[in-house]
Amino acid sequence: MIVQAALAMAVQILKQAKLEDPVRDARVLMAACLDIPFGRLTLHAHDEFEDAPEAAFFADIGQRAARTPVSHLLGYRDFYGRRFQVTPDVLDPRGDTETLIEAALAVPFADVLDLGTGSGCILVTLLAERGAVTGIGVDVSPRAVTVAEQNALRLGVQDRCAFAVSDWFKGVGVPFDLIVSNPPYIALDEMAGLAPELGYEPRLALTDEGDGLAAYREITAGAAGHLRQGGWLMVEIGPTQGGAVIALFEVAGLEQVGIRVDLDGRDRVVVGKKPH
Repeated sequence: MIVQAALAMAVQILKQAKLEDPVRDARVLMAACLDIPFGRLTLHAHDEFEDAPEAAFFADIGQRAARTPVSHLLGYRDFYGRRFQVTPDVLDPRGDTETLIEAALAVPFADVLDLGTGSGCILVTLLAERGAVTGIGVDVSPRAVTVAEQNALRLGVQDRCAFAVSDWFKGVGVPFDLIVSNPPYIALDEMAGLAPELGYEPRLALTDEGDGLAAYREITAGAAGHLRQGGWLMVEIGPTQGGAVIALFEVAGLEQVGIRVDLDGRDRVVVGKKPH
């Protein structure tokens, strides 16, 4: 079978499974199977597909049809121009979270605390973008911390960051110029309606098993004591949570509170500054 024919067959399998983007998924998995850049796949469309890679490819397609995330099949996810290792122990980095990166890079900071660091994609990206910045990432999951440490090492920022197992601010002492977080914000009654792929990700990173605001209450309650004067708190939110999270920021005494929207125009990040 040639590559083009295998791709066509794979797309049909994924279409029958009612996946959102079967063509892209099939092409991404094919490029990975052939170990070529995604953008060069068309150049290999008429190559003969050898038996071993063909079998591996269709095994991946079968798992994708069963809703295993592409990132879990590949073992990585690209985020803000860099490749991050992912496992079932961490939340899959998403493009929406790049809104938080952009918001953070718009303010000055010399050090940063990442609460619920997961894969480390937020902290590692900020350190990679700002060469003199240092940071700490904490997560309640020891396995997530291990993944974050590996990503920091792979992307060359390990000398400027540290990771620790911690439940939010517990064990965090020094103040920071910037605190960032993408906490679990899905309400319990919303979980049943999520895409099946999310069943492969750690539930602890998705929901607080309540109204979806528990993490924001915890973070805003502790933020003032862990921010320097003039420091910023920035959190990712669900698209309907802006008003509630803004209220929590204001109760915490933060100023210049506002919302940053994602590329689809949805509320995505709430920011606030500790007064001088």
